[in-house]
Formats: sequence, structure tokens, C-alpha cells
Amino acid sequence: MTNKRKVVLASQSPRRRELLSELIPDFEIKADTSDETIDADSAPEETVVRLAMKKAKNVAARSDSDAIVIAADTVVFIDGRILGKPVDEGEAAEMLRMLSGRDHHVCTGIAVIDNQIGKSYSCFERTVVHFKPLTEAEIEGYIASGEPMDKAGAYGIQAKGALFVEWIKGDYFNVVGLPLCRLGKVLKEEFDFDISRAAD
Repeated sequence: MTNKRKVVLASQSPRRRELLSELIPDFEIKADTSDETIDADSAPEETVVRLAMKKAKNVAARSDSDAIVIAADTVVFIDGRILGKPVDEGEAAEMLRMLSGRDHHVCTGIAVIDNQIGKSYSCFERTVVHFKPLTEAEIEGYIASGEPMDKAGAYGIQAKGALFVEWIKGDYFNVVGLPLCRLGKVLKEEFDFDISRAAD
């Protein structure tokens, strides 16, 4: 299949846009603003795959007939609890205290729809992240920066939140919000679209 395909990123996340632009020089952004309610009774893996596919379907329905639509959804989870984006500073502080000095998991669901052939595929990637112990002053200072408020788990590993991360096991880009290795494999193996040649 030709690599000159129209690619649509179903996300308004600047982090996902930046990551994808490193591999695909030209793509369209169509954000899906539908409800992202997290079902507390569902497994994190099921939740992110469901939400990613919902985004992909909604955007595919209003995209060109030859478009490949890519969507993703990321959550942080610890002790069986899913941590989405904090609703306020109090919840952000609560999340950071939970993560302090411990391992947690970051799970991103990927969904791809190829309108041209009418095929869809979804999967997930999981990474373990370990935080150093955080002081109340560090938590308060980080929240005051505003960085935690639009991020799952109330931190961003690619910015100031990196100061809290002692180690990770798994895909770093998954923690940022778009597991590029898994995405590349899905596009190539399931849709015959080689992302490494997208600029050819």
C-alpha cells in the first residue's frame, strides 16, 4: 500500500501531536470532544481501548473516505484505581501523594481505523513507572506550576514531572501518551502502512 495516505490524529493533545510529527510530517488533527467517562469497574486496559476506539470511530465518521485515523487514550493506575486527569488541585495533590515513593502503571490504548478498507484495530501498551518519595513542598510547588491539571495521574514525564521519576520499565513514549513502537507495528502489520517510510 502506498505511504502517501491521509492520516488523521483524533486527539487535541499537544504531546501526541508532537510525537506523531516526528514520524509523519503531514497529518490532520481532528479532536473528539465526546465524554471520556471512566468506568471504575472496568480494567484499565479495557478502559483505554474502549475510549480510544470511541474517539477513532467518531473522528472516522467525519473524515475522508481514504483516511487512516489514529486515536489514543492514556490512564495511570495504582492499587486497582484508575487515575485520569484531576478535576481540581485537591485531587491532583491526592494523586501525587498516592504515587509518591511507589510503582504505578501507565496504560495507553491505541485505535486505528482505515476508512479506505473499512478495517479497525485496537490494542494497548503498559509501562511501569517508579516515583521517588515526594515532600508536601514538592507536591504543592508542582501543582502551582499548573502542569498536572491536564494530565492523567497529575504529572507529565516529559516536563517538570520528570524530576519525580526514578525509573521506568517499558516504553517511555507510552507514558507521554503515544507508544510509537507499538503504533508503528500496528500500522505496518495490520494496515500495510509503513510509518518509517511515511515521508518518502
